[in-house]
Amino acid sequence: MEIKKLNIIITLGFIAIIGILIAQLLWTRQAYNLEDKKFNQTVNIALLEVVEKLSGGKTSFTESPVENISNDYYVVNINNEVHPAVLEHYLRTEFTRFQINTDYTYALYNCHSDKMIYGKYISKEQESPKNKGIKFPKHKNLVYYFSIRFPDKTSYLISSLRFWYLLTFALIIILLVYVYSIYTIIQQKKFSELQRDFINNMTHEFKTPLSSIVLASEALTKHDIIQGNPKLQTYTSIITNQSYKLNNHIEKILNIARNDASGLSLKPQKIILLPLILEITNTIKQKNENITIQIEIDNSASIIADEFHFTNIIYNILDNSIKYCETKPHIIISAYKDSKGLYLKCKDNGMGISAKNLPHIFDKFYRVNTKKNEEINGFGLGLFYVKKIVQQHNWKISVENNTDKGITMILFFPF
Repeated sequence: MEIKKLNIIITLGFIAIIGILIAQLLWTRQAYNLEDKKFNQTVNIALLEVVEKLSGGKTSFTESPVENISNDYYVVNINNEVHPAVLEHYLRTEFTRFQINTDYTYALYNCHSDKMIYGKYISKEQESPKNKGIKFPKHKNLVYYFSIRFPDKTSYLISSLRFWYLLTFALIIILLVYVYSIYTIIQQKKFSELQRDFINNMTHEFKTPLSSIVLASEALTKHDIIQGNPKLQTYTSIITNQSYKLNNHIEKILNIARNDASGLSLKPQKIILLPLILEITNTIKQKNENITIQIEIDNSASIIADEFHFTNIIYNILDNSIKYCETKPHIIISAYKDSKGLYLKCKDNGMGISAKNLPHIFDKFYRVNTKKNEEINGFGLGLFYVKKIVQQHNWKISVENNTDKGITMILFFPF
């Protein structure tokens, strides 16, 4: 994906989440205001019922006797004196009926002492808190009245809107995760592009002098002086062989870089397994005379694959089996079918792989730490390349340790 398109998608996503978060905060604020309004209305109705009960149904107020002085403070006008116990009884009854489940406290005005007589702190819990003093100011224009406060009104309203706050908190977490993910993606993309550019530049810079070395060594091999001297002939053949090996490594790195950038170009075709496997094993036997390869594949077994890349897969697997064997390499290549597909197994008698290293052998640049690493040239790209080709063909590959010795590499080709 181009950087410009990626930046547009990131910006649009960021704006969308910010917009949703702002809308959620506005909805939460509106929900709180509506809940506050509903609470005030419910308290007003409940206190009007209390006044009705206290007056015995004989109220004669021209205006509402309930006055909301502040957010949590109400003053209720009554026409006569009332006992605190009676007032508390009616308050409990009406607040329970209207489901006002928060703490409150009340006080009565005593016109004889010109003071507010503190009543009681009523808690939704069974026991009232000790030393809970609430201040009740006097009302100048009323003679018979009582006051009531809701000290925990704000926390009560917030608890009733906990779903909204949890949703807002979740959106904030999502926004933070989104920002962190985008930052990580951008950093990873920059690192990947830098790595790919470095690999491309490095390999291309290597190929030019390497081609000159190969041409010079081949020309040197044909020279009469070299052909007449076995020792010089050995040296030139070493130069030529190692140059070809290095060239193969460079080609492999270039293939990986191309695959990371745009994917390898595949040309699927029907392949009969046995002739191709025989051709690959014969080539390998020419280079490794002490190797034994046992093939157990039916003549009719076939797959749909890119011949070039499939050949590379088999070659890489066999090459690893040979390199990581401390004795005479013995490899068994077998194939069988079931209702799901075709299985191709490559069993060797090599060193095996420890359980902790087994999940990582297909990682890029990963090499199992063994004592043979110093003897074996490589960059840890062979099995990574194999895994990439397998994935592009929609096949599956797995590896397991044998019960006796070595490993078994299993390729699965679904029907």
